[in-house]
Amino acid sequence: MSLENSNIDEPTTITFLDNLRSKTSASHKKLEALPISKSIVNPEITIEEYALYLSLMHDVVKNLEEDIYPVISDVIPDLNERKKAQLILNDLEFTKSEKKQNHSPFDAAGISVPFAMGIMYVVEGSTLGGRFIIKNIQESFGFDEENGASYFGGYGNKTGSFWKKFLNALTDFETINNSEDEIIAGADYAFRAIHKHLSDNSVS
Repeated sequence: MSLENSNIDEPTTITFLDNLRSKTSASHKKLEALPISKSIVNPEITIEEYALYLSLMHDVVKNLEEDIYPVISDVIPDLNERKKAQLILNDLEFTKSEKKQNHSPFDAAGISVPFAMGIMYVVEGSTLGGRFIIKNIQESFGFDEENGASYFGGYGNKTGSFWKKFLNALTDFETINNSEDEIIAGADYAFRAIHKHLSDNSVS
């Protein structure tokens, strides 16, 4: 559930969004089946497991912000408001854990805007899942959105509206550019790249 997309009402172009979800379903489920993905929603999660997940997701989010955001900056105008890499570092500091290694799960060299939008769809969608994950973190450790669980707090009570706003931009972009296949390819790539990253760098 670490990268769970919600079933809230979604705006416009339902067929495109349905295709996007269905054609990335296999890679999405494979990611969610990883032990580290399951650990984050396990009531018996340890601080070590939590810190490892945060550290690896920092790689994902930092890579997105530094290398993917510039590609889509003309399409998504509120990217600065969506930055969360620093929140992860804050949470690691709160848990007295250090980020010791740095990886770049995504190869952004020469990617197109539609492909980058697909990557953004996956990582931004994980913010919705975070709103469910934070409940487990709160119950397990007593952390909250201000202390230790700021990353999973997402955008607070604006998380749903931020997601709808992104989906509106995504579907408008697809309609104008007729780029469904490339967006889907980018999203599938993102699920697979994150899966490889988590799998390669976590304890089995």
